[in-house]
Amino acid sequence: MKQKKNVADTVRDIAEPLAESFGYVLWDVEYVREGADMILRITIDSDKEGGIDINDCEKMHRAIDPLLDEADPIEGAYMLAVSSPGVERVLTRPEHFEWMAGEDVMLKFFAASEETGGTKSLRATLEGLDGDDIVVTVNGEEKRFAKKAVAKCETVFDW
Repeated sequence: MKQKKNVADTVRDIAEPLAESFGYVLWDVEYVREGADMILRITIDSDKEGGIDINDCEKMHRAIDPLLDEADPIEGAYMLAVSSPGVERVLTRPEHFEWMAGEDVMLKFFAASEETGGTKSLRATLEGLDGDDIVVTVNGEEKRFAKKAVAKCETVFDW
């Protein structure tokens, strides 16, 4: 029996070719509850000078809206939000780990352990994703953490 796609995956299939046609990278698609509202958040990125700006977000929003209306992947009301991932971005998909290799990241763990140095967070340099492990370098030493043990991995920008 074929498994039904979730909303985010269905919208990703619609949004990715559209984003690429504009020269953007589809960073993420989330369908989440925020308070009483359901939010469909499409996050786009670009390697152009200055990255994604409000005009890019508006362009993507205007273009995706009628495609979502036609495909009708969501039952009920929702709010559509198109945004950039920002300088401190959460890494969730395998390609995020590939694209951000070499960057400083903050790993937040579900629980402190001996391998995390007894802490629930650790700053490191991202090497990438190897199977189900996040590979980082800490003080010149390579460390591997099971992705399922990491609550959040996000890039760090030193302001």
